[in-house]
Amino acid sequence: MKRLINSTPSRGGRWLLGLLPFVLLGMLYLSLSNARLAENPNDPLLPTPAKMAQSFHHLATAENARTGEILLWSDTLASLERIVIGVGISALIGLIVGILNGGLPLVRAKLSPLVTVASLIPPMALLPILFIAFGTGEAAKIALIVIGVTPFLIRDLQGHALRLPDEQLIKAQTLGASSWQVLLRVLLPQLTPRLLNATRLAMGTAWLFLIAAEAIAAQEGLGYRIFLVRRYLSMDVILPYVAWITLLAFLLDQLLAWVSRMAFPWYHASEGDNA
Repeated sequence: MKRLINSTPSRGGRWLLGLLPFVLLGMLYLSLSNARLAENPNDPLLPTPAKMAQSFHHLATAENARTGEILLWSDTLASLERIVIGVGISALIGLIVGILNGGLPLVRAKLSPLVTVASLIPPMALLPILFIAFGTGEAAKIALIVIGVTPFLIRDLQGHALRLPDEQLIKAQTLGASSWQVLLRVLLPQLTPRLLNATRLAMGTAWLFLIAAEAIAAQEGLGYRIFLVRRYLSMDVILPYVAWITLLAFLLDQLLAWVSRMAFPWYHASEGDNA
């Protein structure tokens, strides 16, 4: 008898099993929406899919009377710019400090406690300080993403560097490599694909910080728009925006996965990771 733990679905079966939860959630939403609207046709809390599609189409096509911009695309561009810059800065700092902490014990002794303490500070608690220090412009929002994401990346890369076989470091030094050559030619190539994977894991947290910052102080952005219309209970706008944010996050995740597979196929072969 074949054990359940050894049973793997086919490619088509994986798609069907993956879609099943979404179908069930959609059916549940439709049943709740129909029941609520049957009692009150003007109830805004659970709008029909047609109503949400109509509102989303309006936001994606109609120009703002005051600015002349199309709201959905201006919000999307503003949010994507913030998150790409914030995550990019976090990845760069995480890679540099992670390599130094993982490869140089003297640096690790100085910086590792600081990174550990920084990772324990709730970034949202620092948001008022960031607004005071940087104002309510772009710098504060990007800084919140950097503060929230960078310690995680540093600790992940540092831990991965420390788990590398000692034989690699010993052989490199036996062949005459200096400390910097070991960092650049042994650690850097192996930590870069790990950085991409860690960045994928941190992307959800980065979106959380971005939405929170935009909700408090912004003039455009996906988070700003959601919290702007919540006072009117405009669920026909909020729910499509949440779905749009989810789609954008998924596309960014898949882009990082594609870059990782194309640039570092050996890493995914050794990890057995095809995601």
